Amino acid sequence: MTDPLNGREIWVVWGGIFRDTSFQELEEGTEELHGPFHSLEAAEKAWLERMRRMVDIASHRLFVLRAVAVPGRGA
Repeated sequence: MTDPLNGREIWVVWGGIFRDTSFQELEEGTEELHGPFHSLEAAEKAWLERMRRMVDIASHRLFVLRAVAVPGRGA
């Protein structure tokens, strides 16, 4: 099986404004996706910059996520 990431780590920042503080469902039209980033540090920097701008919205959350190849889904 081929690894489409070729052993590299790819990071993204995802989230938005959630309907409530259970953080289960996003408000329509608020989803954010930033990246990809080639290091955790770069993704965390983008996360911090965006979170600082939205600090007054309690239901806004972003998450730093690592992309992984799905077994059996080669390029």
